[in-house]
Parts: sequence; structure tokens; C-alpha cells
Amino acid sequence: MPKLDVYNANHEKVGEIDLSEAVFGAEIKPHLLHEVVVWQLAKRRAGTACTKTRGDVRGGGRKPWRQKGTGRARVGSRRNPLWRGGGTTFGPKPRDYGYNLPRKVRKAALRVALSDKLAEEKLVVVQGFGLNEIKTKAFAEVLGRFEVKNALVVTAEPDELLEKSSRNLPGVKVLRAEGLNVYDILRYDRLMLLEPAVGRIEEALS
Repeated sequence: MPKLDVYNANHEKVGEIDLSEAVFGAEIKPHLLHEVVVWQLAKRRAGTACTKTRGDVRGGGRKPWRQKGTGRARVGSRRNPLWRGGGTTFGPKPRDYGYNLPRKVRKAALRVALSDKLAEEKLVVVQGFGLNEIKTKAFAEVLGRFEVKNALVVTAEPDELLEKSSRNLPGVKVLRAEGLNVYDILRYDRLMLLEPAVGRIEEALS
């Protein structure tokens, strides 16, 4: 069973925590991570792109010129896709890019992502950030003690102080345990878990 040091806001070791082998000791399978990230990004696509076909373009009710005898190519409508201002052939239409992915695959990928962060020593467990007010400077100072500039901070409960204090820092995101996902874990360099969040994550993924 892997163990990890627990730190306070001053980057001082205050204890140790036992991590679940099933959650934080999974075999690293890159293909699982790829599969889930592609699924997440597909779900996020707006799918609002829309083009007009020849049936949607204005005009074109009259045949531009007679079929034969002009020496020009035959044409039946000004809405012809070959003409400027005509319709688009096989252009995009509004659609949903999302698709279903089994829950066990998503959970397995989360375990792989967490295990990878632990193996690379980029996982930190923090007792708390010690914030008494919404203050970006105070939050940034805590990250500075850990020498962290790019991090995903995971909380167990809604924490207004943390969420609003981190809002103006471009390389930091505060996320609740129930919203933890593979894309965000991989996107940020360091993963900082508040101590109560560890239990929530293990309960959800065990």
C-alpha cells in the first residue's frame, strides 16, 4: 500500500496517509487515457457549425440561360454549388459529437491517471491552504512554498475561499472530488489533493 506525506500550508510535513493500492497503484495503460480524453473532448464540442445547401440559399428560381445553343455549360440554378454564392456541398450541420463510453472504462482511466501522477512524484496531499479570506495573493504564496505554478487542486467539499482565490491564476484550477476527470489531471503538471478529498476519490473508484 503506497504512502504519501501530508503537508500543511507552510509546506511542513504533518503526517502520512495510506493510499489505496487499487486506486493509486494501477497499471499504467496509455491507451485508456487516450480513449477517455478523446471522449471528453468530443462531448465538449459545440457542434453548432452550419452551412447552407443549395436548398437553403436565396434565389435561383429561374434557369440562368437556355439549355442549348449558347456555347456555355448547361446550368439549372444560380444556387449551384459550383457558383459563387451557391450552396455548399456536404457542409457541416448542427450535430452532437458525444458518444457513450462504459463507466468502468472511465473509472479505470481515472485510476491510471492518478497512479501516473503518483509514480512521477507529482501528487501532493495537503492538509489545507489556511485561507481566512478570499485573497489571490495568499493562495499564490502557498503555491510558491510548494514551488508549484501549474496545478489542479481537488477539494472534498465546496470551498468558496479556494475557488475564488484561485480564479485569477491562469495555471491553476480548483475542482471538487466528484468532478475529477482524466483530461484535467493530464492537463495540469501537479495534482494537489486536500486530505479529505483522498477518501472521497478512493470511495468512488474502489
